[in-house]
Amino acid sequence: MAKCCFFPWLLPLLLFLGLLPCDAVDPTAGFVAVELTEDMFKLHKPYDLPPEQRYEFRDGVRRMWVLCSDHPFSPGSPTKPRSEILLNKTYPSGVWQFEGYGYVPSGTTGVSIMQVFGASGRNTTLMLHVYSGRLMYYRDEARVVDDDIYDRWFRLNVVHDVDAGRLAVFVDGEQRLAFDGHGGYKHYFKFGVYVQTDPSHYMEYSLKCDQ
Repeated sequence: MAKCCFFPWLLPLLLFLGLLPCDAVDPTAGFVAVELTEDMFKLHKPYDLPPEQRYEFRDGVRRMWVLCSDHPFSPGSPTKPRSEILLNKTYPSGVWQFEGYGYVPSGTTGVSIMQVFGASGRNTTLMLHVYSGRLMYYRDEARVVDDDIYDRWFRLNVVHDVDAGRLAVFVDGEQRLAFDGHGGYKHYFKFGVYVQTDPSHYMEYSLKCDQ
């Protein structure tokens, strides 16, 4: 059984998303971790390449890399290249959280490293993009989550209160962003490298569960 990536259920009386403090806290307080089996980690990678050419899982670290010239994950797909893990467990309601320790090497830019998939009238509720070392909400210059994410392990927590339609993003235990969601009734988490606009030629992201 693979123990990876907090996928917890919130005990709603212990924590209310809208009142989370902005200083350093334990974002997982009040949550119960859900064990994830390896079959719940579904890899999306260029359709013409074997997994080992774009994905590695060693010593608890999942490393994913992609080239901007790669093919999409299926023939005929209009999407851009990716090496990305889909957590094959949907959550229709309640309050859920993603946790992992991420690493983005310098030079990786124009890429999404984490998503909350599912919304109303669009595909995603959240995408965290990396541009020139900055981690941000999509490519919104007004909502930068971290100014210098390169070349270090950072703790990433994303809390999604589906019923209240609110999300919060934490880096190293500090709340960096809180915002309204985009509706929808079925969501799941994704992480890895997914090419966006103005990408570098090579993109890489690693994720592990325990620091």
